[in-house]
Amino acid sequence: MSNLAGLMILLFLAVTFLQSGYDKFTDYQGNLGWLKEHFKGTFFDGKVDFSLKTILILELIGGLLCIVGAIELFINGGTAFGKCGAVVSCVTLLMLLFGQRVAKDYDGARTIAIYFVTAVLGVYLLQ
Repeated sequence: MSNLAGLMILLFLAVTFLQSGYDKFTDYQGNLGWLKEHFKGTFFDGKVDFSLKTILILELIGGLLCIVGAIELFINGGTAFGKCGAVVSCVTLLMLLFGQRVAKDYDGARTIAIYFVTAVLGVYLLQ
């Protein structure tokens, strides 16, 4: 296995986004209620339902692409799906970061930045 680091990053991103998407899907109303309060008074006020659905879809797409990418990388060393999964992960994290900054949740933004560094490293390693 010549790209073990890339494989580990893809698995990390898959676990992260599939678990997060699963949580949003199974407790949609709970997440929606919390986020409506979180973004109250921001320009996301009134757009939280659409935003949550968008993030949920991107998380699931990113996680699935990372799983397929990890399989592709393991089987034949290919990186097409993994690279796409890492890029979708980066875009999703940038959207989440933007939301946390708008809500002035700087601790949450800091946490997302850590995930973002890992996702960017994945894009770099899979080029």
